[in-house]
Amino acid sequence: MAPDHTLEEQEPIHQRRVRYKGTHPKNFKEKYKELHPEQYADDVAKIMQKGNTPAGMHISICVKEILGFLQITPGQIGLDATLGYGGHTLEMLKCLQSKGRLYATDVDPLELPRTKARLERLGYGSDILEIRQMNFSKIDQIAAESGPFNFILADLGVSSMQIDNPERGFTFKSEGPLDLRLNPKMGYSAASLLKKISVDELENMLIENADEPHSETIARAIVSSIKKGIAISTTTELRNIITDALKFVPKVTKDEIKKSCQRTFQALRIDVNKEFEVLDEFLEKLPDVLAPGGRVAILSFHSGEDRRVKKSFKCFLREGVYREIAPDPIRASAEECHINSRARSAKLRWAIKS
Repeated sequence: MAPDHTLEEQEPIHQRRVRYKGTHPKNFKEKYKELHPEQYADDVAKIMQKGNTPAGMHISICVKEILGFLQITPGQIGLDATLGYGGHTLEMLKCLQSKGRLYATDVDPLELPRTKARLERLGYGSDILEIRQMNFSKIDQIAAESGPFNFILADLGVSSMQIDNPERGFTFKSEGPLDLRLNPKMGYSAASLLKKISVDELENMLIENADEPHSETIARAIVSSIKKGIAISTTTELRNIITDALKFVPKVTKDEIKKSCQRTFQALRIDVNKEFEVLDEFLEKLPDVLAPGGRVAILSFHSGEDRRVKKSFKCFLREGVYREIAPDPIRASAEECHINSRARSAKLRWAIKS
């Protein structure tokens, strides 16, 4: 008689994926090919060739320019302050050639373990890569353990997989909860913020965080709706209020309304995550964690971030802390912008410690 097989030895039962309606998946959770790119490389490549970013993925920006400046060599110690999908991290690890150490931080508890697992499958474990779930403003805590860094990268953009997931509430294009937190387990959501904000506070936020030209109109419409008892708890509800407020403004086009929606969501995201305060703290601590001759590259995506980076770099250059800084921001090439439209707003600045 044949021997009994344990449960572990038996063949796993194949389960068919849940079918979707129509010819193409529309729901984020149904996009099985893009959400598992390692299994459908050819399909993902076709999407990228059209200039689109597959759902659940992120295409790293200015990789060639960043690596060209950082000049990473084997044996160095570095930090990727914003791990995200891990694209920049992977390229920096390749430069180290298994010699040295790379630290990486990210506040997102949902995406961080996925990125860590992805990099481990590629052979980059704890012997060369140390990943921490923490805010990059706390770089001094890592430096106390690692020693001064030879190179640091901070990509200040929100990752595509965060934007594409409607459950995170980062975009007005899809229905989802109005959350916008990078760490949904900490702080308060954008919906909670709007319940207690005044017209003046919201108007100032839209100007400071997004340079919104229709800030007063949008702020009054949002606060007025809340006072009337109209709920603004989803991305669609906020988008509709902004659209209704602007569609009767003279000479405002549909495209301009979409841009105002985008800027409003950006302004709320920055406030909810305290992004400017975090960036200011990071920039202030940078000189203390860089080794002599250490290099830092920062990729920003809107004027508020870029102004802070530029001001900090210039200030420390005058004080002699940095020996050289980028004279002007570096922009993504026309070819890269064609492949990845999200690269168009990117600005890369760098500094070298004395």
